Amino acid sequence: MTLTLPDLWPLARTGHRWLQPCRHRHTLVDGHRLVWLERGQPGPGRPTVVLLHGFAAMKENWSLWLTLLPRHWHLLVPDLPGFGESDYRAGASYRYEIQASRLRNWLTDLEIGPTHLVGSSMGGAIATILAHRLEPAPASLTLLNSAGIPEHEGVDPEAPFESDRDRVLIPASLGAVYRMFNAVGSGRPHPGALATAALLGPDLLRRQHAHRHIFNDMLADALAPMRYLGSQPMPLQVQWGDRDTITPTRCVDYFRRTTPAADIRLFRGVGHLPMLEVPGRSARALVEQVEAASGR
Repeated sequence: MTLTLPDLWPLARTGHRWLQPCRHRHTLVDGHRLVWLERGQPGPGRPTVVLLHGFAAMKENWSLWLTLLPRHWHLLVPDLPGFGESDYRAGASYRYEIQASRLRNWLTDLEIGPTHLVGSSMGGAIATILAHRLEPAPASLTLLNSAGIPEHEGVDPEAPFESDRDRVLIPASLGAVYRMFNAVGSGRPHPGALATAALLGPDLLRRQHAHRHIFNDMLADALAPMRYLGSQPMPLQVQWGDRDTITPTRCVDYFRRTTPAADIRLFRGVGHLPMLEVPGRSARALVEQVEAASGR
C-alpha cells in the first residue's frame, strides 16, 4: 500500500503570504511567468536586497529572514524560473548562465539601481554569474553554501562533471523526501524534517520530471561560477554550514584561495541551509555585510 498525502502546500503558501507584509508580483521573462515577493520600496538609505533560493526550493525558504531583516530594506524574493509559482517549460534551458540572464532582464526592467545579491546553493551559483551581468554592478554579493564551487584544487571548470546528489535532491517517495530534508540539514534526524516532508512532499513528488530536467541542465555547466569568482569588484561574504553534505565545507577552501578578501562565516553544527537552521546568526551576518557595503 502506497502512502499518499493531500497537497497542502498551495494553501500554506497563501497563508504565508498573508502573514508576511509583502506584495505578490509577477511578470513575463523569457516566456516564463516569474513570481516574486516584494517588501518595501527602493530609495536613499533603503538598500535593495535580492534573495535567490536553491534547487528544489522556493521563495518561502527565506521566510524566517523576512521577519529578521531590517524593515526599511527593500526586498525582492523571486521563485526562480522552473520553481515555486514561477513557470517551468519543458523545452527551456535552466543552466546557470541562462537563469542569470533571465534575472538580469527582470531586474533591469524594474529599474531599481544597485542591489545586494544573496544566493543559497543553486541560487548562489546563479547570483555569482548575475553579479557580473548587472549594470550597475551589485553593491555586494553574499553566498550561502553555494553550488558550483569545486571541492578540490586543480579542477577544470570545462571538464565533464558528474554528481550523485540527485539521489538525495530528487526524491521518488515520501520516505525519500524525509531523508532529503535530513540530508540538507545537519544530517541528524529531527522532527522538523518529518513535518516538512509531510507539507512539501506531494509538491516535490509532482515536480520530479521538472527537477530532473533542471538538475541535468545544472550539471551541463556545473562549475560555471569558477569563471567569475576572483574577479568580482564588489564585497563578497560567504556563509557556510560545517555539517553540509550537499556542498561540503572543503568548498570553502576555494574561496580562501581565490577570494582572500571575502568575509567567510562558518557556522558550527549547521548543514546546507543557514537561513533556516540558524536564521538569527545568518541574518545578522548579512546585515553586517550590507551595512558595510553601504558605508554605514
